[in-house]
Amino acid sequence: MFDFIDVEQNSDDWYQLRAGKLTSSKLGTIMANYGKSFGEPAKKYAVNIAIEQITGEATPSAYSNAHMERGHEQEPLARRLYEETTFCDVSNGGFFESEFIGCSPDGLVNNNGVIEIKSVIAHVHFANIKRGKIDPAYYWQCVGNLKFTGREWLDFISYCSEFPEGKQLYTHRIYASELNEEFEKLDGRIKEFEKLVKNSKEIILNSQY
Repeated sequence: MFDFIDVEQNSDDWYQLRAGKLTSSKLGTIMANYGKSFGEPAKKYAVNIAIEQITGEATPSAYSNAHMERGHEQEPLARRLYEETTFCDVSNGGFFESEFIGCSPDGLVNNNGVIEIKSVIAHVHFANIKRGKIDPAYYWQCVGNLKFTGREWLDFISYCSEFPEGKQLYTHRIYASELNEEFEKLDGRIKEFEKLVKNSKEIILNSQY
């Protein structure tokens, strides 16, 4: 069961809530090589979570790039355009959490929808339109957000301010009722990853001076 906390994304409280939890934004990392052992990125992520669980503090991260900054700046524009296009109101996505998992959707739509916004450059937006699906880089994040929020559907939103007016927004909807297989895969992989975090935690705690 997931609890909802109405908190602002990227705030100090939000970062602290994420500490020690597997977040949906990292699901692609643990779902990579599905059916095989975890890769190095997943193993490093497990160590970070283990440290956060031991210390109770979020691991500092100074990592940022132009694409991330672009997303923070343009996300409100994309949300507003989505509301105008779909004639709906989007409320704060906040933070959904269980003991080990957390997710931060970009917005909640009415009582049954959720959105995930990606503000992208022109060639990426073009690829999303041409593909007609969710960008594979964010697929498992979207599936996780839909599963963990308990909502009926999710709209993946690709936004590009450089595109012509009327073409700046592309959306693709997925439904929870059609993702039973994906949900089962997530459940199994998350259990395996939780064991990896536990093992990492034990190694850290039992290490000698």
